[in-house]
Amino acid sequence: MKNIVKKSGLVLAMIATLASCDNFEEINIDPTAANAEQVQVEYFINSSIIGAQMNPDVAERSFVLYWKTAGHQMLSTGISGGSYDDGWSTAYYNSSAGWLNSINTAIQIADEKEAKGIVKPYSGNLKQIARIWRAYLMSELADNFGPIAIEAFQAKNPEFNNVKDVYYFMLAELKDASEKIDISVSNSSNDKLKEKDPAYGYDYVKWRKYANSMRLRLAMRLSEVDPAKAKSEFEAAANGNLITDAGDNFQVQEKPGWDDLTGVMSREWNAQIMSVTLNNLYIGLGGIKSTDQLAPSFHASVKPADYIGQKFADHFTMKTNEPAAGYWLDGLPNRIDPRAYKTFNIPGDFNSPIFSGYPSWDNSAETTTADLLDNNGAVIKTIEAKNTWNAFAVGNWGAMGSKNQVRAFNGTMPRLSQVFRGSGSQRIFFASWETYFLLAEAAVKGWAVPMSGKEAYEEGIKANFAYWGVSSHLSTYLASEDYNRAGTSVSWNHTTEPAASHTMNFVDGYTNTPGVATILYPKNDLYKNGAVKNDLLTKIITQKFIAQTPWLPLEGWNDHRRLGLPFFENPAVELPLPNLPALTQSNYMGNQVSFFPQRLRYISGLKNSNPKGYTQAVEFLGGDDSVFTPLWWAKH
Repeated sequence: MKNIVKKSGLVLAMIATLASCDNFEEINIDPTAANAEQVQVEYFINSSIIGAQMNPDVAERSFVLYWKTAGHQMLSTGISGGSYDDGWSTAYYNSSAGWLNSINTAIQIADEKEAKGIVKPYSGNLKQIARIWRAYLMSELADNFGPIAIEAFQAKNPEFNNVKDVYYFMLAELKDASEKIDISVSNSSNDKLKEKDPAYGYDYVKWRKYANSMRLRLAMRLSEVDPAKAKSEFEAAANGNLITDAGDNFQVQEKPGWDDLTGVMSREWNAQIMSVTLNNLYIGLGGIKSTDQLAPSFHASVKPADYIGQKFADHFTMKTNEPAAGYWLDGLPNRIDPRAYKTFNIPGDFNSPIFSGYPSWDNSAETTTADLLDNNGAVIKTIEAKNTWNAFAVGNWGAMGSKNQVRAFNGTMPRLSQVFRGSGSQRIFFASWETYFLLAEAAVKGWAVPMSGKEAYEEGIKANFAYWGVSSHLSTYLASEDYNRAGTSVSWNHTTEPAASHTMNFVDGYTNTPGVATILYPKNDLYKNGAVKNDLLTKIITQKFIAQTPWLPLEGWNDHRRLGLPFFENPAVELPLPNLPALTQSNYMGNQVSFFPQRLRYISGLKNSNPKGYTQAVEFLGGDDSVFTPLWWAKH
């Protein structure tokens, strides 16, 4: 018993030390000074995986305010408008340093134990798993900031590496570690060991699948800048066992409270209102009628397919390339992707199992009316939002923003399901549908993969439909040639481009006068100069983006930076956005790379504590230490 207490105390003390460090340089110490017999590798792996779930302080700033905002999963201007908070970034950067230090400690202790002959049948596998998890953590950090130090936490002052070298290192690590896992080792009777792996319970077959699928993800990241390397790495990984079944998903159980396992989307203050990007992808996609998805009590609220809503020219901005800008849909869409009503609640549907009453300290979630005001603050119209479905562009709405109390209010807008807010779900880091969509993209590129593009694409949709419990709509959905608001359809064989525009009926919201509007399909200049909206790659990334919501916003942001897909609307510019000077009232109908955030700036602590390393990192970045400097692998 004394030995157990001694070991536990030592581990906790070391973990506390790691967590208290301020930056990479300060925690770059020799963590193996303790006796190797006293420290178990699995403790540090467990600490790293659990830590990376993010406590609420880190999660609300990085996962929600950075990733979900930059990845266009929710209504939030923030970094999408070019703003940046050094405190938020520091919280994530320092936490990431702690997770990486823990996992590097695991690898170093494993090496020391091996050198001293202190090994168990599973010791070698634990080292390989630590290497695999380290590769993920490095990819997360590099995809946020850019150049990082590969050889940090190894008892020497690290040199920063360019993003290409970081990616080559991670790919090599995943390959070597997965090959060295001995899947013949059994832990069937070792429950204590399995408890130290919150993702897979040290199922070595699953860890190998995760390594191979991660290798697909990272290889594909290089496809636009280093296609030969991307192809060779991808094809090699695709020959191995992959995450192709829900039971193999890399996911970790969340729990209520305030610690690392508390849900990443659990903070009540943020309504996490649906983004207009998602809404434009959802509406019309798949051709499934709302009346075939909802109870009869909703049917009277479903609008005709050719109706876009009420127009409020003085209250809803038109200074954005969002295709439905200016309109309020005073009902439910006629046709919509069946995952939409599972992901976001319909305003006023208080009895729904997904309804979120957050914040619990007021009744804003249950209030479905809000006002439109005149220039003097007097109410000119009260809007009832019950059984409506809307989303709006972020940005600077100027005077319209102060006169419009509807567009961003809790109770009037579709908000994220309580399923993801109550800390009772399993946070997904990699799911089977992502493997399939990666294989589909590779097939479209002509790479050698084990299934056709169509098969992989449809399997990806099938896997995600199963996750959401909407498989009954699958066959109709896969055959649909209906366009969404971005001009994309579902059917693999339907690649006909939509017309430049289509007509929709509307009603003037002030006078109730009916009219007919010409609605443009958006021109996405970031992809094939805006000439293509419905090719195979657009379909794949559209489906991948929807499937990755809400668990993988960083991957949605990564795909948009890499490809310019799916279509992201510009922030509104009724007034200029000071932190987004490239976007103006003269160019908002087009897209430019400079209109969208590309990375996080390095934290001030790095520049202040290690000016040499900071200078080295920025030189490798190849541009200013700016939110808008693209990473090496991103679309230029």
